[in-house]
Amino acid sequence: MHENRRTRLALAVLLVAAIALITLSYRSGGTSGANGAGNSLFGPVENAAGYVTRPIEGFFHAIGHDDATEIANLQTQNDQLRAQLSRLQLSQSDARQLNKLLQLDARGGYKIVAASVIAAGGSYSDTVTIDAGSKDGIQADETVLNGNGLVGTVTSVGPTTSTVLLASDASATVGVRLAGTNTIGAITGAGTTMAGSDTLRLRLFSASATLQPGDALVTFGSVGGRPYVAGVPVGTVTSITSQPGSLTQTALVTPFADFSGLGVVGVVIAVPRADPRDSVLGGH
Repeated sequence: MHENRRTRLALAVLLVAAIALITLSYRSGGTSGANGAGNSLFGPVENAAGYVTRPIEGFFHAIGHDDATEIANLQTQNDQLRAQLSRLQLSQSDARQLNKLLQLDARGGYKIVAASVIAAGGSYSDTVTIDAGSKDGIQADETVLNGNGLVGTVTSVGPTTSTVLLASDASATVGVRLAGTNTIGAITGAGTTMAGSDTLRLRLFSASATLQPGDALVTFGSVGGRPYVAGVPVGTVTSITSQPGSLTQTALVTPFADFSGLGVVGVVIAVPRADPRDSVLGGH
């Protein structure tokens, strides 16, 4: 009991002395001798308190620092995992396209070089750049397709890249045949596919041919298979645009290939031994 009273009394005295010393120091601008006395009086106490509290402060500082570092590391790992997931999803998409391409290739008997689209064309033409070129056996005027159907034709070739003119380009003309018949015609691009439209224009060479929405078209084939091999699926007729009594029949065609979403494509570097006719349409 007596010890507790002494302790409380000593603390009270120290507190009063501290207030007095602070007041004197403040009035003298910190130059009073009281300032030195205060340091002498309370210095040991401050040092003792610091000795006890510094390790604790350092501990919590270390925890805060480690937490910040750990959070930064976790954020970096999270970003890396997101990037890996994005690449994985892209690879899975490419794998699906490649699988469809190989199935189409097997049905048609084409010999192809697979490539990926790495760039889209300019404002005045529907073209794409692929990551395969002369070193891969590609030449100009060869047919380009994907797992859905006709994409276009190679127009220029570099050692490791090539430029492909899409069938949607206004300057592109492709000979086609109505599936299940010998009726032939030609399709031309609307020239707006890269901006969102995916319609082709069809003109049949026979005025008496029967043309209906839903009719499928395949490539008729060029001489020597260049620039277009035969039997590649092109698209389906969506609407008839010719007027009764017209000398030619015209229609709008929706292509099988999505020209605005090309990933993996194939360049036909060897013509099949026989015209596949409509066999490649089995996947549509």
